[in-house]
Amino acid sequence: MRVLISGASGLIGTELQKQLRDLGHTPVILVRRNPSKANEVFWDPETLSLDAEVMESIDAVVNLAGATTGKLPWTREYKKELIASRINSTRTIVQAIAKSKNRPKVLISGSASGIYGDCGDTLLSESSPKGEGFLADLAHAWEREAMKAPKDVRVVLVRTTMVLSRKLGALGRLLPILRLGLGGKLGSGKQWWAWISLPDQARAIIHLINTVSASGPYNLTAPEPATAKELISELGRQLHRPTLIPIPAFALKLAFREGAQELLLCSQKMSAKRLIETGFEFQHPTLEQACRWVVKSESN
Repeated sequence: MRVLISGASGLIGTELQKQLRDLGHTPVILVRRNPSKANEVFWDPETLSLDAEVMESIDAVVNLAGATTGKLPWTREYKKELIASRINSTRTIVQAIAKSKNRPKVLISGSASGIYGDCGDTLLSESSPKGEGFLADLAHAWEREAMKAPKDVRVVLVRTTMVLSRKLGALGRLLPILRLGLGGKLGSGKQWWAWISLPDQARAIIHLINTVSASGPYNLTAPEPATAKELISELGRQLHRPTLIPIPAFALKLAFREGAQELLLCSQKMSAKRLIETGFEFQHPTLEQACRWVVKSESN
């Protein structure tokens, strides 16, 4: 199987490439420079440029391109970049698919848990309504762009949550603080943080590529919900470090403004039921297992 990937150099894309190769598949990488390897293809989403002939030999497309929301605070200009990087990338891919004669069978397109907004203790399924806020609007627009793909292409929208990894992603900044014993709850700590381990994130994407009955949105989240306090406490326990130094909500809002509320203080208790019903089995279904993997692999 040949899988075309945008955003392949990112956290999820890198792991996805590795797992595909381990399974004997061929990742084909979209790059914005002159290709230097046989499996690289040039594209320029700013000008919506991608040769449609590329799609002729592709079985599946995974669209992960988009500027990181973790760069805080969000300035007005950076918000524009967050929007354009997702919409233009998705539009470029969808247009190339539409122009091709022998189309890929499936498009796996990125989305995010932010589509639900701040929902307190409500359990969120894929049928839950769109929330309010910048991230909700961003994810909604991103999904709408992907759904413009031709009707004979199966479209799967992967609503990504906090991806637990060794050194990058959300924990890249948090782990060094926790290792020093200086970590603690953020805000009240009662807000729900949807999470998934990096290996399970990539495994779920491959599973959805191969599950021909899968279409529409899927929450890519572990089956065990956790609050921010529980997640930070479990990481501290695995590191054998205290997590007693809280950061109050007002300090987070002062430092990171809008992004603090939408990323750190927002509560999203997401259900993995729809993904599990496809037959997907998690490698790290519990918070303890995932945090143990993070700490063990982070120290290697």
